[in-house]
Amino acid sequence: MAHVLVVEDDATIRSSIIRGLTDRGHAVVSAPTAMAGLEQAVSARPDVVVLDLGLPDLDGTAMLRMLRGVSDVPVVVATARDDETEIVAVLDAGADDYVVKPFGVAQLDARIRAVLRRGGEEQADPTVSVGGLSVDPRARRATLDERVLELTPREFDLLHYLAVRAGEVVSKRELLTEVWRLPYGGADKTVDVHLSWLRRKLGETAQAPRYLHAVRGVGVRLTAPEA
Repeated sequence: MAHVLVVEDDATIRSSIIRGLTDRGHAVVSAPTAMAGLEQAVSARPDVVVLDLGLPDLDGTAMLRMLRGVSDVPVVVATARDDETEIVAVLDAGADDYVVKPFGVAQLDARIRAVLRRGGEEQADPTVSVGGLSVDPRARRATLDERVLELTPREFDLLHYLAVRAGEVVSKRELLTEVWRLPYGGADKTVDVHLSWLRRKLGETAQAPRYLHAVRGVGVRLTAPEA
């Protein structure tokens, strides 16, 4: 059983989600606005948040960014927006997964259980060290030669995923599936852009790589710099 916060302004949809999740054994609280949702997220300390984007007082993406300033609680976005660019943007803002309306409560429940499993796995993961790079998933903190790296949530997830698989070539399709949680291709540029930002923060470039090495036509490999 999970403690779920549902932030949804539509009373009918909200009631349906609450009823369905409660029937599946979850404890559910709800909020009809972004600000009420933020208050509940801080006071109720839920295990997971189900967040609608079309809220009356504040766009759900803006609420998500505010929430990420105070909490790492897993967030499943429930949205009627199915545009790939918008979905990528909300995942980059810190969402862990998404469902597109209309959806069944069974699907939402499966998504909730999946993000909670991933969160549990991440909490159990030890710090990963590759050369002078250190990535701590429990504190969500990365350092390079003992200097703290200022990473966005998605940059951290990307770096951690590659660090755990140090020495392996990881495809862009795999990164889209496992880091962005996108079930389809066609967003390679999203990966390229984030790799570019990550390289900049690691003090390297694609032309002069130290940790992130592109493998043409295949993907990227993270390795320690040669001595």
